[in-house]
Amino acid sequence: MTLAYQFEIVVKPEYMDEHSLPDAGQYVFAYHITIRNIGNKSARLMQRHWLITDANEKVEEVRGDGVVGEQPTIRPGESHSYSSFCVLDTPLGCMQGSYQMLGEDGEQFDADIPVFTLAKDRVLH
Repeated sequence: MTLAYQFEIVVKPEYMDEHSLPDAGQYVFAYHITIRNIGNKSARLMQRHWLITDANEKVEEVRGDGVVGEQPTIRPGESHSYSSFCVLDTPLGCMQGSYQMLGEDGEQFDADIPVFTLAKDRVLH
């Protein structure tokens, strides 16, 4: 990724107690993401790639077009926010991934999503 294309990705995960069924081994986590263009060229988010890992080291790989049905173009100084969710078999896990981007000049590149923790309240000390 050239310096013209720079993105900051901030993730805020949240355990969804009211949607989870711990007795059935279903732990629901929402995640709220803001993708901020801190470079000087616009780019369109074309695809997403996630690696979702639970505490048993079970890995689920997810690929798809855009995010929540959108393929937003993010201009310099602007951001795009969205929320989504995942379901784990354990009360602890993590996610990481990347967005496949298409720059205004046709350059394709990945914007990496740093690893973040998914944890039920009071699971981590």
